[in-house]
Amino acid sequence: MKLPVVVLPHGEGLPLPRYETSYSAGMDIRAAIPEGEVIKLHPMERAAIPTGICLAIPVDYEVQIRPRSGLAFRHGISIVNAPGTIDSDYRGEVKVLLINLGPVPVEITRGMRIAQMVLCPIAHALLYEVDVLDKTKRGEGGFGSTGDK
Repeated sequence: MKLPVVVLPHGEGLPLPRYETSYSAGMDIRAAIPEGEVIKLHPMERAAIPTGICLAIPVDYEVQIRPRSGLAFRHGISIVNAPGTIDSDYRGEVKVLLINLGPVPVEITRGMRIAQMVLCPIAHALLYEVDVLDKTKRGEGGFGSTGDK
């Protein structure tokens, strides 16, 4: 599937998001902050990081913005609203809402791979009210109700 992309002036010179391996589910997306500038994320601080791109996502699809596992493991960097959703009718710049969950400040620099984006099909549901739901073995068991094993 082809996905149209507009590169904004501050994103020029950066590689477009791409799959880093043949079987990657997500395309790595980069920070488009000015050359020489640094965004320092202190512990528990969050920031909207620009990517310098706008997308035209097809109807009945969304793009999910997800954390990169390496940044999460090594530095505690995650996505505040993981996964972030970009709807098919949004045409503005993609920004990534990073948060530092680690114990030390982390510097975000131009071109740094900060997240991954995954193109996903969506289905729309039509909700309708009923008096009772069908029974299942699990029933109303919630958080942790299926045990640890």
